[in-house]
Amino acid sequence: MTSTMTMFASLRMPLEDVVNATNNFHDDYIMQHDGISTTYKGRLLWSGKEMKIAARRFDCKHVEGDLKFLNEISVLSDFKHTNLVSIIGFSDEKDEKIIITTYEATGSLRQYINNPSLTWKQRLRICVGLAQALSYLHYDEGCDYGIIHCNITSDTILLDENGEAKLSSFEFSIKQSVNYKDQVCPCEHTGTMESVDPAIEKTGGVTHKSDIYSFGVVLFEILCERKALIHNEANRSMAQLAKYHYEKGTLHDIIHPRLLNQILSPQSLLIYSKVAYSCLNDDRANRPDMHYIVAKLEKALELQLRRENIVRHFFYFMIYFLAFIILA
Repeated sequence: MTSTMTMFASLRMPLEDVVNATNNFHDDYIMQHDGISTTYKGRLLWSGKEMKIAARRFDCKHVEGDLKFLNEISVLSDFKHTNLVSIIGFSDEKDEKIIITTYEATGSLRQYINNPSLTWKQRLRICVGLAQALSYLHYDEGCDYGIIHCNITSDTILLDENGEAKLSSFEFSIKQSVNYKDQVCPCEHTGTMESVDPAIEKTGGVTHKSDIYSFGVVLFEILCERKALIHNEANRSMAQLAKYHYEKGTLHDIIHPRLLNQILSPQSLLIYSKVAYSCLNDDRANRPDMHYIVAKLEKALELQLRRENIVRHFFYFMIYFLAFIILA
C-alpha cells in the first residue's frame, strides 16, 4: 500500500489542513454517510486560495477500506472529465484515509428527482453530461483500460451550482483492458438493488453493460420524477414500472403532467424513452453502447432546444404584432 501511494505523492496533503477545513470533522459539516465512509463539506486554503471541498473520510474499521481508498484515488487521478468530480488531494496520516474532492454545492441528483424547479431541458442536459462521462470512462482513447463504475445511482450523481452533473463514488469501480471490455468481472457491489443489472446473477459478474442498465434506471427516474424504489407502489422498482408502461404504450401515465407540458418535442420524448428502455434489456448483448446513447440523448436535447426556440420566436412575434395593432 505504502509503495503504491508514492505514485500519488503530489496529491498528499497534511491531515491538519483537512481537520481545520472541516472544523475537526464536526457533525454539522456532514454531507453524506454511506456505510464505509462519511463525507464532510469544508473550506480549504490550498495553493494560496480558499476553496470549497468535500472530504470523504473512510471508516478505518472497514475491512477493505484501504483498497476502496486507493481505488478511488487511482481512478480520479487518471480520469479527468467535466462530468466527473475532481480530486484535489488525499490524506493518509494517523490511520486516517481521506479523499478531498471538489465541492458540488447542490447535492445529489436523488434530492432533485421530483423537484419541480428541475426543468425538462435541465434534465436532458444532466443526462447528456452523464452519458458523455460514462462513454469517456468506458472507452477513453487515450487510455489502455476502461472503467466499470459499478455504482451508478441518483445518489452517486452530484449537481454543481450550475446544475451540471458530476459522477462520484469510484471506490467499487473496476479497471478493465479495452481489449477485454466484454469480459465478465467479479464485483462485490453494483449499486442499490433497484438499479442492479439482473444479468449479474446469471453470469456471476459485471461488464460495462452493467453500468448501462443502472444508467437506464436513472434515465427513467429523471423522466418520471420517481426514485428507483417506489414505496407507494407496493415497493415496485422504477425499472419494472417503466418497462411495463413503455411496453403498454402508457408511459405518459407515469410522467408528471407539469413535466409533460414542458416536453415541447414529442420526438425528443420518443428518442429519450426508447434509449432508456433499451438500457434495461435483460440481455446485455441487446443493450446499447455508451457512444450510441450519447448520440441519441444529444439528439433528444437538440430537438427540445429547437422547439423551444420556435416557441420563443413565435411568442416575441405575437408581442410585436399586438403592439403594432394597438399602436396603429
